[in-house]
Amino acid sequence: MFRMSKKLLYAIEAVLDIAYNAGSLPVQSKDITERQGIPRRYLEQVLQQLVRAGVLTGVRGPRGGYLLARERRRITVGEITRVVALAEAEDATEPESSLGKKVVWPMWQGFEEEMMARLDSVTIEDLCLRANGEGIVSEAAERLDFII
Repeated sequence: MFRMSKKLLYAIEAVLDIAYNAGSLPVQSKDITERQGIPRRYLEQVLQQLVRAGVLTGVRGPRGGYLLARERRRITVGEITRVVALAEAEDATEPESSLGKKVVWPMWQGFEEEMMARLDSVTIEDLCLRANGEGIVSEAAERLDFII
């Protein structure tokens, strides 16, 4: 059975946390760690990969942190998956046998293409709406102030 790696799970959770809780202020990694329970050693590595890939923007300084690089409706789970998968690609090996090359590998590649097409159809906006529907409180909503 295909299993989601911890690193991929953490990457998706981190981007979703930033999208759901940032508002106009950057989200600090310590806040993500507190809310999601992601170990900081994994989180910092994943966040830097996502910044290099253009999914997130890093903001320096004492009130710095991370923001989405684009609107959440323009970031897909497939894009995040590719960022993490490229970093883990060295673990993948092509088969050497005839059965592996001509039967098993093409079958697996087909499954991978189908799965990526499905992940490309799910945006961070979709996940934010699902979180809202599940009653998960957004810290960004709590910070809104309509006083003029």
